[in-house]
Amino acid sequence: MSTPEPPREAVVEETSPGADTTWFVVPLFNEGQVVGDVIRDLRTRYPLVVAVDDGSQDDSAAIAARAGAAVVRHPFNMGQGAALKTGIDYALRDPGMRQIVTFDSDGQHQVDDAAAMIAMRDAEGVDIVLGSRFLDSRTKPGLLKRIVLRGAVWYTNLTSGVKLTDAHNGLRVIGREACEKIAIEQNRMAHASEIVEEIGRHKFTVREHPVHILYTDYSRSKGQSMLNSVNIVIDMLFR
Repeated sequence: MSTPEPPREAVVEETSPGADTTWFVVPLFNEGQVVGDVIRDLRTRYPLVVAVDDGSQDDSAAIAARAGAAVVRHPFNMGQGAALKTGIDYALRDPGMRQIVTFDSDGQHQVDDAAAMIAMRDAEGVDIVLGSRFLDSRTKPGLLKRIVLRGAVWYTNLTSGVKLTDAHNGLRVIGREACEKIAIEQNRMAHASEIVEEIGRHKFTVREHPVHILYTDYSRSKGQSMLNSVNIVIDMLFR
């Protein structure tokens, strides 16, 4: 695979911090209904987007490509952890990449939050900035999800030595050096705890930033809130 060529057709707002040095890594699985809008909105501010199609059975990959993302495809569904690893490896082939942002394809993440996290990493000189749903009151998870997420925080803080308020938030800004050293071996939901453990193992500097996770009618209709809660518990117990 050759060095990634940055897409050039997007019109980027000058106020977007790190717009020419940040790759957004977007795992993608059967999100054809929404992924086009997600990527088009993202690329008005950040043109460097790689969508990793994780064995989708719909036209997600084609839609992502038409929206301007570089697309890498898995031949079958391997899990979100595997998709992130593929996307990070792709972004690392760009010598100008300074950091990556992991960003969901279903419309739950906000570009404004990602931009603020990039600015925080630049201002504070830290290796990694992680999003947290629990530093303000904007995000409204259901009771079961809140309980599971709090349990995940307790477990991950205990096993990693890194003290966080939200351990399974998919919105992250990870600097290049950390991308080169963090090993993601858990293909499915346990990758989130694994990333935090890698932060502790390598002693990377980390900050949290408040983010708004938007639980939309679309995501709720797919049962993602309940399913992800169950997957988090299973992967923590049997990883």
